[in-house]
Amino acid sequence: MHIRKTKALIQKLSGKNVVDEDGSSPRDEGGVIQDTSRRRFLQFTLAGSTSLVVGGAFLEPQSAEAAGIAIPELSNFFDAGDIAILMELPFAHSLVLEVRPDGRVYFELPRLEMGQGITTAIAMIIAEELGADYEKTDVVSSDRRSDRPFMLTGNSTTVRSLWGPVRQVASQARARLITAAALRWGVSPGSVSISGSRVFDSEGREASFGELSSEAANVTNLLVPATPKKLSEHEIVGTGRGRRNGRDIVTGRQAYTLDGHHPDALPAVVARSPDILGELVDFDDSVARGMSGVVDIVPITNGVAVIERTFHEAFLARDALETQWTPGPVAGRSDSDLREELDDASPDLGADYWLGRSHTAVFEFPYLSHAPMEVLAAVADVRPGQAEIWYASQVPNYLAGEIARKIGIPRKQVTLHVPFAGGSFGRRAFGEAAIDAAEASKAAGRPVKLMWSRNDDMRHGRFRPMARCAVKASWWGNWTYSFKHKITAAATNTESGMGDRLTSAVAKALPTGGLLQAGFQTSVSLPYRFGATKFQLTQRDFGVPTAAWRSVFSGMINTSNEIFIDEIAREQGWDEMEFRRRHLDSDSARRCLERVAEMGDWGRSMPAGHAQGVAVHMEYRSACAYLVEIDTTGDEPRLTRSYCAVDVGVPINTKGLSAQMEGMLIDAWSVMFLAGNHIDDGRVREGSYGDFLWARMNQAPITTEVHVFPASPNAKPGGAGELGFPAACAACVNAWARATGTVPRRFPIGEFA
Repeated sequence: MHIRKTKALIQKLSGKNVVDEDGSSPRDEGGVIQDTSRRRFLQFTLAGSTSLVVGGAFLEPQSAEAAGIAIPELSNFFDAGDIAILMELPFAHSLVLEVRPDGRVYFELPRLEMGQGITTAIAMIIAEELGADYEKTDVVSSDRRSDRPFMLTGNSTTVRSLWGPVRQVASQARARLITAAALRWGVSPGSVSISGSRVFDSEGREASFGELSSEAANVTNLLVPATPKKLSEHEIVGTGRGRRNGRDIVTGRQAYTLDGHHPDALPAVVARSPDILGELVDFDDSVARGMSGVVDIVPITNGVAVIERTFHEAFLARDALETQWTPGPVAGRSDSDLREELDDASPDLGADYWLGRSHTAVFEFPYLSHAPMEVLAAVADVRPGQAEIWYASQVPNYLAGEIARKIGIPRKQVTLHVPFAGGSFGRRAFGEAAIDAAEASKAAGRPVKLMWSRNDDMRHGRFRPMARCAVKASWWGNWTYSFKHKITAAATNTESGMGDRLTSAVAKALPTGGLLQAGFQTSVSLPYRFGATKFQLTQRDFGVPTAAWRSVFSGMINTSNEIFIDEIAREQGWDEMEFRRRHLDSDSARRCLERVAEMGDWGRSMPAGHAQGVAVHMEYRSACAYLVEIDTTGDEPRLTRSYCAVDVGVPINTKGLSAQMEGMLIDAWSVMFLAGNHIDDGRVREGSYGDFLWARMNQAPITTEVHVFPASPNAKPGGAGELGFPAACAACVNAWARATGTVPRRFPIGEFA
């Protein structure tokens, strides 16, 4: 990204023209106008009678220096070109940490916890910096907050963007507790230490956080600097901790959206068009209204909502409706037709160069449902002029605006709660279920809890775009001097939960010409020393709703690249591992590759029908490599062993990171060998896990090992939530290709093998 345009965008997002929802200038709790054009971020303290509350505000750097508080540099927040972190930059310190009288530490995280373990990771960072007992550190997803208008969970940004701000807030609270203790006991602050939510001095005195919280809240001058710890001093960050709510999840105690948030809300479901995006023409509810349990039946934008006493009765009444619909935009076409249209729209890779040899491959990917384990659901209570909504949203402020526009009230009158979510993978960047619920509640005049069934989301939700990846490499001798990748994909929705105003601002500022192209550019990762490289995106709008699926384009672009790397290695007469090792342009990626080669004993002799596959990937300041072993001699192919090495700069929770990498391997096997969505005459064929074939327990690797590299000196955390997917996908396919002697071109392989 050009520096000049980056600065212009920062000013546009964080300058004087930023306004609150009511049109006024943003102010902190003290009423000071937040002029961020020349100011940086700093913690402030809210004095209270019993609790120490530390938050964030915009203050002059000189004030920070006088207070002994270090201000993070711009580079701590985002890498050039990283849009998601850039959007959050002006609001990175809108954080609030509270040390309560009972000694517990409470922190509201402006991100959605959806199973990725970010609340656990942030709790570890806070406990580390504050000196708190990890078991007494509570981190929860915050509700919608207007002081963070671009709240966004995605693009593997949570730890990367909040690493500096969270540490600053926690170290500020630590400095205040130490100061309060030193003043209480009349000792030098240098003799005071903190551990396990207790404060000690060298003479044996001690006090709990709760006992000191009130005094710490009223400290006016710090006696010690509020400086985060050095990486070498960490005792919690970099260790392995179980997920905080792991036991509740597996025992059924974890509360989700439909679990009791509004006791008076009645079950609701929606009758929808059988076609993709078909619109309601008319309906007859005479039979349905006579059925048991019916409370109300109301038309909404996306269909007809049926409100009942139970979900079972609601589904029965919904099926009794007689409805008429317009044909959808894909009516009359099937996925084979759409693939042909992608082929026709694909640009040519160009003629072969006169020097040396070339190799070309085309990889085809289907539409793909997100299919999170928890079905989409929302609770809505819409009253005259106001609305209270419960929905697990990745973009709650944007969604609040969408709801407000739909039901005709000011956005500031929308209260949006963000419960824990049972998966997302990008799906919850959109809030159709919440909008449906708000419309149904308003029309019926009562609170509702509305469920999208698995069938609803599979056939009427959003999909990873169908895509065609064409790749070509040219070489002379051992010199690969040209690499081209041209992806043609079904259009991805541009309004991915960031708001029209922000979309416009970013699109004008970015040299790439808009969010789609920028998302494509950030998905391009070719960590090899090749010659001239070119990546190009072409899009074709088929009228099928799409969304990012565990990354924007990376899962297709970089998966194709790593499968192709195997092929050109063999074409040039190289061992696939050695080719990568010699050509990699990243020390981090190379050490991941060499680690899995050692773990899996790459190259050893294997029986016929068995083989190893390897792949590497870099993204989000992180790198990883997978080596997998496959057995293709049975009725179905089976992963037998898997090895992964991952370098994220500063790992927070090694156990959680390992779980992420293991989970991505299961996702990878599923989408490359089993799962995909088909369109038949404008309708989605798959409707449940019965025909959308995700990996089962007996398809998981028999053994899995993950090696997490420890923090490097002066490193910063990288992202991990989407990191492993491309490399895991390619490693599985590469193992299959080596075991069977085939060159897979269309996925999932199980359908076309």
